[in-house]
Amino acid sequence: MNELIGRVFHFEKQVFPSNLDLYSKLASDGQSPKALMISCADSRVVPEHVMQAQPGDLFVCRNAGNIVPPFATANGGVSSTVEYAVMALGVRDIIVCGHSDCGAMKALVYPDSLNTMPNVAAWLRHSHAAQRVAHESYPDVEPHERVRIVAMENIVAQIAHLRTHPSVAAGIARGEIALHGWFVDIHAGAVLGLDGATGRFLPLRDDQPLPVALAASPRRAADTLPLVAAE
Repeated sequence: MNELIGRVFHFEKQVFPSNLDLYSKLASDGQSPKALMISCADSRVVPEHVMQAQPGDLFVCRNAGNIVPPFATANGGVSSTVEYAVMALGVRDIIVCGHSDCGAMKALVYPDSLNTMPNVAAWLRHSHAAQRVAHESYPDVEPHERVRIVAMENIVAQIAHLRTHPSVAAGIARGEIALHGWFVDIHAGAVLGLDGATGRFLPLRDDQPLPVALAASPRRAADTLPLVAAE
């Protein structure tokens, strides 16, 4: 803990003074983040570090397993964060970010590890769809590879949950919100992005188009063609 406190003093004495203009602007003008990132709470994956973000760039929500519960009338921290980011801050890009060697995903693969953690077990019910997909669609993989598969399928599942939130659904329909699914490979130091067209994760490359799970594009499902009366 003393080491961490030392870093606080470094921030006060070095980092803040050297970025005084930025902090002054944020304090006077408020925040206008470029994206909402819903990331795992794992200490090895720091969203701001991965994206090399400056203060004010990201609105971040972290929890075990980068989970977004489906919308419900009961209040929840993730739901409130999503709603505020979209409706109050006008965020137009939402990233669900999972990673390799995820403890929450390991717990789904080895459920006996949750016997003494009832709250974690209850929270991870929001990832049971990913667990089921991994079990039925990838029947012949090694246990260590299954954790990676569950983590990737969990990102897909949480994006589906995200779309049940009214603020997100309305933003998508207006063509103002894009959804992204990212997977951070801790071992390789690489980031993969979910490509909505193929349903697969692709490496993020600076010379290639960014893989997007759901691109911003307006849609009005009720705008149907006029019905032609049968003769």
